[in-house]
Amino acid sequence: MALSEIAMGEAEPADAGVGLDFPRDRADAVRVATSFWSSVNRRDFLTGPGFAVSAFTTPVTRWLVTPADEAADHTGGKQVGRADLEELRDAADEARRWDSKYGGGNWKANSVTACLHERAAPLLQGTFSDPVGRQLFSVTAELSRLAGWTAFDVGQHEAAQRHFIQALRLARAGGDVQLGCYVLTTMAMQALMRGFVSEAIDMAQGAFERAKGQAAPRVLAFTKLIEARAHARDRAARAASRALAASEDLLGQADAVSGLEPAWIDFYRHSRLSADATEVFRDLKIPKAVLAWDQQAAAMSSGVFTRSVGMRLSIVGTAHLQARDLDHGLQLGHRSVDILTRVQSSRAKDYVREFNAALGPWRREPAVCEFLHRTRTELGVAA
Repeated sequence: MALSEIAMGEAEPADAGVGLDFPRDRADAVRVATSFWSSVNRRDFLTGPGFAVSAFTTPVTRWLVTPADEAADHTGGKQVGRADLEELRDAADEARRWDSKYGGGNWKANSVTACLHERAAPLLQGTFSDPVGRQLFSVTAELSRLAGWTAFDVGQHEAAQRHFIQALRLARAGGDVQLGCYVLTTMAMQALMRGFVSEAIDMAQGAFERAKGQAAPRVLAFTKLIEARAHARDRAARAASRALAASEDLLGQADAVSGLEPAWIDFYRHSRLSADATEVFRDLKIPKAVLAWDQQAAAMSSGVFTRSVGMRLSIVGTAHLQARDLDHGLQLGHRSVDILTRVQSSRAKDYVREFNAALGPWRREPAVCEFLHRTRTELGVAA
C-alpha cells in the first residue's frame, strides 16, 4: 500500500463523526460545531457515507430531555456586541430570501457555511453576557439550520444532517426552545424525504409536545404540517387530516398575535399550508382535494417563493394525471418546468421526476415524449 493511501486511510476516521456529536457540555458543543464548520466544505467530506437516520437518535433524545441550557455567558476573546448580532441576522435573512427564490444551490445560500466558519465561530469564542450569548447562540443556530436546509435542497444529505444536529445543539445553548422545535421539525422533514416516515412522525410529534406552551402558535403549526405530510406518505389518511386540521387551527391562533413571532417562521402562512396540503392529498391519491387546496395556495408569489410554486405546479399536475386528465396535467407540468429552470434545487427536480413517473400510462403519446425530452434537456431529469 502506498504511503499516501495509508495517510488517507488514517484521516478518514477523524472526519467520520465530525458534526454528529451533541455534547452535554456547552463548551464542548462550541468546539464540535466550529470543528465541523472548518471541515464541511472539503471535497472529501462531501463524498462520505451519506445520510443515516440513526444519527439523529442521540441529538433528538438529549434535546427532548433538556431543550435549554441554564446559562449562555462566556469570557474569552473579543467583546461581542449588538453590531455583531445584527450582521449575523442580516446574513440569515438574506440567505432565506435567496434560497426561496433561487434554490439551495445559489451562491448566496452557499455563503452561509463561510459565514459560520469565518464570522460566527470567532464570536462564539468571544466575551459576552448571558442575554447577548442567548441571542448569539440562537442566530448562529438559525444560520446552521439554513446551511443544512440549503445542503438538503441540493442533495448533500450528509452535510445537511450534521448542520441540523449542530443547529439543534446551538439552539439549546441559547435557551431557544421554539427555535429548537423548528430545527427538530426540519430534521423530521429530512428524515421524511429520505424515506424514514415513522421516524419523521416521531420527531415532529416530539417537537410539538416538547415546545407546547413555550413556542409561538405558528411554530407549533409547522410541526403539525410536517406530521401531516409524513402520515400521508404512510397512506394514513385519517391521521394526516387530523394533523393538517391542527396546523390550520394553530395558524388561526397565530394570525391573532401576528408580529410577536420570530422572523424565521414568517413564511408559514395559510397559502404555504395550502401548498403543502396539495402534496398531502397527492400522496393520498385524492386528486379532488388537491385541486381544492390548490385554489387557496395560489396566493404564493412565484417571484418570492419561486421553488415552492414550481414544485406545487408539479404536484397539482400529478393530481390531474391521477384523475386521468393528461391535458391539464401536461399544461401544469410545462409551467412547473418554466419556473424550475430558474432554480438550483435537486429537491425540486425530484418533484418533476415524480410527475414524469405518473406519465407512465401515456408514455407513447407524442406530447408526453416532447415533455420528457424537455425535462431531460432543460433540467437534467431523466424520463
